[in-house]
Amino acid sequence: MSVLFEAVYEGHRYVGFDRGPAVTLHRVADGQVAEAFVEANGSASALRASLTSGAKTVSVSIDDPGLRFLPPLLPAASGNALLSGFMGTHKKKWDGRTFAEGDEFVPPKWFFKGFGDWARLPGEPLTVPAAPVALIEEPEVLLVYVNDADGYPHYAGYTFGNDLCDIGLHRKDNGYNPYCKLCDTAVAPWLFLDAPPRTVTGRVTIVRDGATAWEGPFDCGADALYYRVRDMVEHLFSFPAVRRPGLVNYVLLGADEASFHDGFRIADGDRIDIDVKSHDVAFSNEVRFTGPVPPGR
Repeated sequence: MSVLFEAVYEGHRYVGFDRGPAVTLHRVADGQVAEAFVEANGSASALRASLTSGAKTVSVSIDDPGLRFLPPLLPAASGNALLSGFMGTHKKKWDGRTFAEGDEFVPPKWFFKGFGDWARLPGEPLTVPAAPVALIEEPEVLLVYVNDADGYPHYAGYTFGNDLCDIGLHRKDNGYNPYCKLCDTAVAPWLFLDAPPRTVTGRVTIVRDGATAWEGPFDCGADALYYRVRDMVEHLFSFPAVRRPGLVNYVLLGADEASFHDGFRIADGDRIDIDVKSHDVAFSNEVRFTGPVPPGR
């Protein structure tokens, strides 16, 4: 599986095409990678040639402390990328059934998480409101699209995210779901240059005070979903608001059952370790409860 990533090193933005232990970085300008995806129109060789031809390069260790990774294709300007996703997509939530040809398509519920620069990278804290009802980690496939000058969305690839949210608030009242989603989302920096994956398996471990407090498996590939990915995406992009020219869209495809369904409750300071074993991707983030803003400020 081909992989692309973007990072900042010594004040410059770069793109890379492997995961180390030593990597060659090719200097790029803000937005250049997104534009290259549009111009390449699905050709991996054209994409690589566009981003490497004539570019200044530097070789570094993948764990160099000066290498700061970025969410894939993230524009420097806030508001030029959107992070959103679908709910209730897994077969487990549909009695094990899958959408069949000929069935009437009823789109899944959709939610907005925030702008692209709200995404948190591995190792960064995930902040939530001071008194959540009941948090849930949600390891998910995250698709990346970039719109061309006419607003047509071009698929770039996929990575993985943790759609942390307050499921307890959602269950208290479905109308509170927009509030429930106002928790930070972790996004892995590795963009897989392939079609959305059919099989994604892994394991979640929640660490509290240095010890494992809960762990369990997950499956979030397309074969685990009731809906077809194509149908969900086509419906989302039927709305002009997400087809603004130049906009980057990060789209979460939904999560398996998790610690909440096993009776576990995430606490302030817990560390969520997500190991996507099928794709050799692992990322960790600490959960931090944040206090309310004092009145009058």
